[in-house]
Amino acid sequence: MDLQKLTIGKALNLGLRRAMEEDPKVLMMGEDIGKLGGVFRITDGLQKDFGEQRVLDTPLAESGIIGTAVGLAVRGFRPVCEIQFEGFIFPGFDQISSQLAKLHYRTQGRVKMPVVIRVPFGGGIGAVEHHSESPESLFSHIAGLKVVSISNAADAYWGIQEAIRSDDPILFFEPKKLYHSGALKMEIDTETSPGRVFGSRVVREGTTATVVSYGPSVKVALDAATAAEEEGKSLEVIDLRTLSPLDLGPVFESVRKTGRLIAVSEAPLESSLTSEIAARVQQECFYSLESPVLRVAGFDTPYPPAKLEEHYLPDLDRVLHAVDRSLSW
Repeated sequence: MDLQKLTIGKALNLGLRRAMEEDPKVLMMGEDIGKLGGVFRITDGLQKDFGEQRVLDTPLAESGIIGTAVGLAVRGFRPVCEIQFEGFIFPGFDQISSQLAKLHYRTQGRVKMPVVIRVPFGGGIGAVEHHSESPESLFSHIAGLKVVSISNAADAYWGIQEAIRSDDPILFFEPKKLYHSGALKMEIDTETSPGRVFGSRVVREGTTATVVSYGPSVKVALDAATAAEEEGKSLEVIDLRTLSPLDLGPVFESVRKTGRLIAVSEAPLESSLTSEIAARVQQECFYSLESPVLRVAGFDTPYPPAKLEEHYLPDLDRVLHAVDRSLSW
């Protein structure tokens, strides 16, 4: 047993390092990920230790990064691409949706696509336009892709390794504002795998209402549960972890117990993952619901300037208000 207390960012770095040590076919590609170690320092030290042939600083060309990764995967490599900020992913959207997501199906399984695209996402860092988006719903709608999002250091460490070992193309969404949060440090056994990482998990048990979220919103949900406890309310919090395909079994089970559901996400409300969660829960748990499914999310506007983002992002008060609304039915 090797216990280490890690932030999410350090856990990702160690997970990437271990994957590269175990498989020489694992390559890293991205803008400034080599000598600089990435703008968030997630790949810090990897080029120094594994060389420029395995950790490649690329031009500012997301379509080229993804297209090159597709070609490398065809030749048996396992490329890991970093998109510097989630808002930069759209020049590569065609390569992701038309090629990466389709080749395994198009070739009837003969060609596998073991490509991981790491995407720092979400707000809360005071950045300029195109640096605080939440585009995960767009990619969750594309058949042939797996979409996951981590919220803690243990899932970061083991999840990135599981993603790299997979033969499926995976978009790996990482909550950038939590990368280096000391408050979220976790003691992790870096030698003993906890088993399956990609699936919904109850992270706090409760009986009054269920709160489901993913990525950066999990911390908000947990903070709301702590505050609600002081008022005598017991919130059950579920971390989705896998966004496509959705693993809603634990959510259904929880809602049948609590009778209420609040879905929380930073992404805009309309046509989002919270929309799908609400539809599926009301379809599967209709007779268990004591109130309508409520959603707490970003607004249906472009992400605002940094001075306004605290008013845009779902926070503890908005989640607690939704809980009160649910209980008022």
